[in-house]
Amino acid sequence: MEFGLVAQTNPPAKHVVELAQRAEDAGFTHFWTFDSAVLWEEPFVIYSQILSATKHIKVGTMVTNPLTRDWTVTASLFATLNEMFGPRTVCGIGRGDSAVRFTGGKPASLSTLSDCMGVVKDLAEGREVTLHDTVVKIPWVENGQLDVWMAAYGPKALELAGRKADGLILQLADPFIVNWATGVALDAVRSSGRSPDDFTVCVAAPAYVGGDLAHQRDQVRWFGGMVGNHVADIVERYGAESTMVPPALTDYIKGRKGYDYSHHGKAGNPDTEFVPDEIIERFCLLGPVEQHRERLGELERLGVSQFSLYLMHDDPFGTIDAYAKHIIGTSLT
Repeated sequence: MEFGLVAQTNPPAKHVVELAQRAEDAGFTHFWTFDSAVLWEEPFVIYSQILSATKHIKVGTMVTNPLTRDWTVTASLFATLNEMFGPRTVCGIGRGDSAVRFTGGKPASLSTLSDCMGVVKDLAEGREVTLHDTVVKIPWVENGQLDVWMAAYGPKALELAGRKADGLILQLADPFIVNWATGVALDAVRSSGRSPDDFTVCVAAPAYVGGDLAHQRDQVRWFGGMVGNHVADIVERYGAESTMVPPALTDYIKGRKGYDYSHHGKAGNPDTEFVPDEIIERFCLLGPVEQHRERLGELERLGVSQFSLYLMHDDPFGTIDAYAKHIIGTSLT
């Protein structure tokens, strides 16, 4: 299993670069950032600095969307970084959450997301696309390479990820839900004539190594609220009693009243008090190292090839060091 680290691009940007360097030194293979242009600093500017300051680690968005940038701009950004530093980027993309809702917009449709993924990948890899009845090709891209991983929760989104993307980003670490979600996506992979061996499953969730479980839960309760934004969309689309979505994913948002994105991804988010302790323990990795290893081994047996850690809590460096010493590079099974 590979390991990634997910960060917010809070100023000063040099601290984000230093965190990526620390992640590479600790053995992490990927460094991801949020992509909300108003809430945080522009990630692609910072990616250039990270790639220049490191040797091997890959960078990517967790996640970008089809709405806040023109698709040709997104493709050119990734292609430019790959031309400068080699194929060390991954395009993580979804319908859009904080980046669009914070400024009054709505997430993209799955149809728009599907079209966007195709255009970005084709352009970044040097192929022609048709946009606005015009054939477009980036003339300076030769033998380009860009994996596109799609973030998804609902059945239709999971099916699209399996049919169209190079990988799935699932932002929670509950083995039951991971098993269900990857099953839906991999069925679509097979139906599209592709091999599951060529499809990456990345699980991303907060991880906090330590012994004070109550404190850890309170520090990462924000994550249940973040996931709840997407779950609320699923409930609106499929209904609260739908048999297409497991209740293990949807039941917990019944007490959800709203969400203020100014607290997005932050410990102490006041809009996440409705999230029960049981959900935090299912969705996140908490407790001593042994509990992390046990859960990671279970996820690996389910076909997860990368686990990426959100570290928006009060001991990020302690968790990085624990993973470097006790988990990364060791056998989990």
